[in-house]
Amino acid sequence: MHAVQGSEHPAKEEHLMYDAIIVGGGLAGLSAAHRLRHRNILLLEKEPRFGGRIRSERRGPHWLNWGAHVYNGPGSATGDLLTSVGIDSTPVPGSLAGLAMNGKLLTSGRVETYPFRVPMSWHDRIALMRAGIKVRLAVMQYSRVAAPRDGEDYRIRQQRIYDFLGDHTFTDFVGDLPPDADALFRPTVSRSAGDPEQVSAGAGVGYFHLVWDRTGGLSRNIVGGPSTLTETIGAGLGDAAKIGAEVTEVVHADNHVIVRYRHDGVDHEATARYAVLATTAPVISKIAPDLDPDVRDALSKIVYGPYVSAAFLTNETSSQPWDSSYAIATPKRAFNVFFNMSNAARAAEPVRGKGSSIMAFSPARFARPLIDRSDDDILDAYYRDLDDIFPGFPNLVEEAHVQRWPHGLAYCFPGRGALQPTLTRRGSRIMLAGDFLGTWYTETAVQSGFAAAQDILSALATPTPERSHALTATIGEHHG
Repeated sequence: MHAVQGSEHPAKEEHLMYDAIIVGGGLAGLSAAHRLRHRNILLLEKEPRFGGRIRSERRGPHWLNWGAHVYNGPGSATGDLLTSVGIDSTPVPGSLAGLAMNGKLLTSGRVETYPFRVPMSWHDRIALMRAGIKVRLAVMQYSRVAAPRDGEDYRIRQQRIYDFLGDHTFTDFVGDLPPDADALFRPTVSRSAGDPEQVSAGAGVGYFHLVWDRTGGLSRNIVGGPSTLTETIGAGLGDAAKIGAEVTEVVHADNHVIVRYRHDGVDHEATARYAVLATTAPVISKIAPDLDPDVRDALSKIVYGPYVSAAFLTNETSSQPWDSSYAIATPKRAFNVFFNMSNAARAAEPVRGKGSSIMAFSPARFARPLIDRSDDDILDAYYRDLDDIFPGFPNLVEEAHVQRWPHGLAYCFPGRGALQPTLTRRGSRIMLAGDFLGTWYTETAVQSGFAAAQDILSALATPTPERSHALTATIGEHHG
């Protein structure tokens, strides 16, 4: 969001006072709004659509996808949201640990065998095996640390995860690696939007846990594509949600907050008892000048990495090498992961149908040389590598579209855990929500939105002196 000069006399809202105003129509803001839907609320989203960094579009049985694509299931905040909204999800089919490297495509077999199956020097192979054993043992530790405990608030669990191997980088943890060994590790870690030299060791290990352990966590696809969820929530809010509404300032008043925004060329000023800022850390810092100084300082330390992605709709009529895979790591390419987004639809087919939906994904250092280039340049770079891995792939493409996310994800850097108590502290009428508040990506977005909404609902349910006086007067009238 960019600050907009307001008119001298901004238009006042018809409602004297909202219960809550939510800034941001991504997953966190929509989750908060859905929880608050029985109250008098207003959601403001700058973009012309809901979803933020969630974006998908339906194409017949397939859906093109450019953003967040895996979600938690039953027993999670995301699972609760899906059930409440009435949207189905399904376990991700296919292998998550495919590999295309040095001319070899591996879509089956145990990950531990990859160093022996991919062409590389014995020097690289031995270094990779040593580092791999170290990471495998750390993943086992991470699994124990990250496991939920009975009766434990998710925020306590999150702090424990931040603190696990949280004071040094992933590169520090595995040590210097020769080129091929480094290249094989990099695609998994850099999915965080940070490079191994930037991401904490614990966060890097967590990504390997995500890929290797499919018993829970981010292991489900939303049927029909992720935008099915976000657009459905947005539509359900009706007039309580405005798209194309750019918030310029959120400030405290005596017993409420003031939100200034621009919509359809008109400056508005709205008041609410509470506000939820469910956007990125830099935007929050820009529009909320009177947050506590330590909160603003913590927000300034959040670091985002970029994403570039492209969605491809293909028209093949026969089986393809990627059919059994959901994710294939592609070291030393313009993109570092190839996602087969058709697997969920394919699992419901009695025989293989026509076409596929593919997403090529470039995070962190892979995104930086691409993000300022034209769509055609990006697609050309992708096509060269896709044709090398899957000969003839460009000839199958019916549609191709590029998406840039300059603030793709806030990655977990060494020392990130020290900021968490400040960022999650309550005590203000302005509350924060967003995936930058944790390490579970879409699940963090939903959790933080739910938590902000729950705090607001609880506060609204507590009688204030003014409300108690009005209630007493009303009771007196009925019994007079």
